[in-house]
Amino acid sequence: MKEFDSEELAGYNGKNGNPVYLAYQGNVYDVSDSKLWRGGLHMKRHHAGTDLTADIQAAPHEPDVLERYPKVGILKTEAAEQQLPPALAVLLKKYPILQRHPHPMTVHFPIVFALCVPAFIFLYLLTGTKSFEITAFHSLAAGVIFTVIAILTGFYTWWLNYLAKPMKVLKIKIPLTITLLIFETILFIWRIKTPEILDPLGISGVIYLLMVFSLIPMITLIGWFGASITFPVEK
Repeated sequence: MKEFDSEELAGYNGKNGNPVYLAYQGNVYDVSDSKLWRGGLHMKRHHAGTDLTADIQAAPHEPDVLERYPKVGILKTEAAEQQLPPALAVLLKKYPILQRHPHPMTVHFPIVFALCVPAFIFLYLLTGTKSFEITAFHSLAAGVIFTVIAILTGFYTWWLNYLAKPMKVLKIKIPLTITLLIFETILFIWRIKTPEILDPLGISGVIYLLMVFSLIPMITLIGWFGASITFPVEK
């Protein structure tokens, strides 16, 4: 049976008349006859010519749907995979879903908490209710913690699934995320040292507010570029 490496498999992407192949647990299947894979894109998310072992684990259907299609070969074990720490290799083999989901799962938390900070600060400015400002401070603390977690899982996913290759999106996303963490940390420390930073509102308070509301465009751009990896915009 034919052996494919990842580069060769990528050629069977359903474009320009090419067949539609995908890999699952080391086997390569030809799904060209599936209406759901026309053009090499499934559900506007999954691309043909790739190893979808982890993705299929989270699919709403069972992997045995692939048995309806001809198996045309096997996928070679990449050298990068062979260099995984033994314990990690065993864990990923047993739970392949861990290849994809740690970052998408954790990244939602810093997004929510970062947006909660300006939202509750706005409510505080609007109503004068101190509990809103305190809630913003608590959200800021959680934002710092979960941004660190999201960064760590992001680098893990980048290394594991993309072999840490330079990507245009990540050249924007990584500096933005680090900037977000710096801003969150500064705001958190500033708020601890000056609890009444907004009472009364002076020059320092205005700078503080500008930094708080700058979290909105930052987290929006980070989320946009992150989503573009999973849900690429069709051209």
